[in-house]
Amino acid sequence: MPKPLTPDDLAAISARTIGHYDDHADSFRLGTWDHDVAQNRDALLASIAGRPPFRILDLGCGPGRDLVAFRDLGHAPTGLDGSARFVAMARAASGCEVLHQDFLALALPAAHFHGVFANASLFHVPSQELPRVLGELHATLVPHGILFSSNPRGDGSEAFTSERYSAFHSFETWRSYVTSAGFTELDHYYRPPGRPRAQQPWLATLWRKT
Repeated sequence: MPKPLTPDDLAAISARTIGHYDDHADSFRLGTWDHDVAQNRDALLASIAGRPPFRILDLGCGPGRDLVAFRDLGHAPTGLDGSARFVAMARAASGCEVLHQDFLALALPAAHFHGVFANASLFHVPSQELPRVLGELHATLVPHGILFSSNPRGDGSEAFTSERYSAFHSFETWRSYVTSAGFTELDHYYRPPGRPRAQQPWLATLWRKT
């Protein structure tokens, strides 16, 4: 069993990971703004019950690409990011509310959002903290609300990669974490679409609050 992370360890993980994004905010925006993740946004929206517009939490919104997309579709998105530079970029790009919060210190309204869009973000959460963080996301969703996540799949390893803390879960392990937090599995798929599985490093999953 790995040694438990202390509060100081967790604070250092957050500071180092967020610091990396702050330091590389401009290049990250340039390199990711045109990435096509419409498949992921559409999957979330199609799974939400009721009539739009929907309140969407974009967890790890980065520079605001998906906030703009959700806004342009007529929804009411709220961004959240730990990087102060990303928060400023996302606010400027979208005009939406963007919360400046660390994933390990969330302060979210109860039963407020219809959907949580966690695209390439939750894999930065250390495994020992996932039950708590997923529980907080469960609590901020309305009854039957939807959690979408996209993470790089792997064999259970976690460590710093390029100054960012990353955890690489198999689908079975990820399913165990999310169902234990009170979610029901709806669907999963691998990305990018249309490629052999060996060339699909991203695991996308959809879950309903129960």
